[in-house]
Amino acid sequence: MFEAEVNPSGIERADLVVSIPSYNEEDAIAHAALQAGEGATRYFPGLRAVVINCDNNSPDHTKEAFLKTPTRIPKIYISTPPGIRGKGNNLRNLFRKAVELQAKAVVVVDADVQTLTPEWIKQLAEPLGKGFAFVTPLYLQHKYEGLINHEIAYPVIRSLFGRRVRQPIGGDFGLSGDLARAYVQSPHWDEGGAGFGIGAWMTTLALNRGALLCQAFVGKPKIHRPRDAAGPVFRQVVGTLFSLLPHLDASWLRIKHSRPTPVFGFQAGGPDEASKVTMDSEKLFSRFREGLPAFGEVWERVLRPEVFGKLLETFEMEKPVFDFPTDLWARILFDSAVSYRDRVCDSRLLIESLLPLYSGKTFAFVKKTSRLSARQAEDAIEEECTVFEMTKPYLVQRWLGKASHQ
Repeated sequence: MFEAEVNPSGIERADLVVSIPSYNEEDAIAHAALQAGEGATRYFPGLRAVVINCDNNSPDHTKEAFLKTPTRIPKIYISTPPGIRGKGNNLRNLFRKAVELQAKAVVVVDADVQTLTPEWIKQLAEPLGKGFAFVTPLYLQHKYEGLINHEIAYPVIRSLFGRRVRQPIGGDFGLSGDLARAYVQSPHWDEGGAGFGIGAWMTTLALNRGALLCQAFVGKPKIHRPRDAAGPVFRQVVGTLFSLLPHLDASWLRIKHSRPTPVFGFQAGGPDEASKVTMDSEKLFSRFREGLPAFGEVWERVLRPEVFGKLLETFEMEKPVFDFPTDLWARILFDSAVSYRDRVCDSRLLIESLLPLYSGKTFAFVKKTSRLSARQAEDAIEEECTVFEMTKPYLVQRWLGKASHQ
């Protein structure tokens, strides 16, 4: 039987909410709930705390597994209605509940994180008591982990909104009660934000509001169930970013440079502790080459002629000498954002056409960094972000120019 809320302790007020979004996490939810409860109890004993499982009406026994877990703080289960899926919908439900509880601080951690510890709760919540409104995570990562973030979310958000937020689409974060209320009231909600685009949505709106941000090292590497980055995550993150830009252009058009974001805590561990990631370079290059016959006509409509011409040159390169220049990648994304706004073609087709180009850019990054250490690869990512910032005037000029090219 569907239940929108189960509140066994009748909790009506809470200072700290620790939330775990889920869908079919029967096997993982207990660990997350125990760590959440322990973190709240150990590090914030003076606060009224509650752990909330915000679920998508999972058909497995996630709800039952959560409610029977012996946490040290009260539990509340909330769910979206039957048929309503998506992590973003989970979190929008959470924001409403946090406002109802008059929470001062909200922490969100993914249900399937095997390396979650009580310290994650401390690191993500503590800055909220020091005046920060939004806390994004810093993870110890393999150089090829989180490539959508490396190649799209981080450089685009940094260059447009002027803050160096290294993990703008991380699944774990902290936010103030006031920011939760702002999210509930925001008119800028879209299909991508309802799903895996929620991290980009939250970070972008927080930056646009001028919320005080910091980043927090959470300690252990994030090891969790792998997701198909070439599927819904890619489509929803890119779609969310493109959907938001027209609504927020009064802000980002004025920003010319980026500045650092404060860091809370310090990095523990070394590269050997990060997840091991193996890249299939052959598949990446093949996916890229398959893109031209499938989407060449779309690219010709979406991209400026000079950008399309430079893109065609990359298809003439053989694998040993292949390169995908970062300034070309930035112009492709910026042209695509303008064409998305101007509805040059079907929005879903436009985003789908970027997938093979993302594969090509990823192949080039892997090729360039294969012999580099994690630290050196990170430096390469920072250099790419600088190129995005230098290329931003191209986007501004296009954005303020003619609405579209037919």
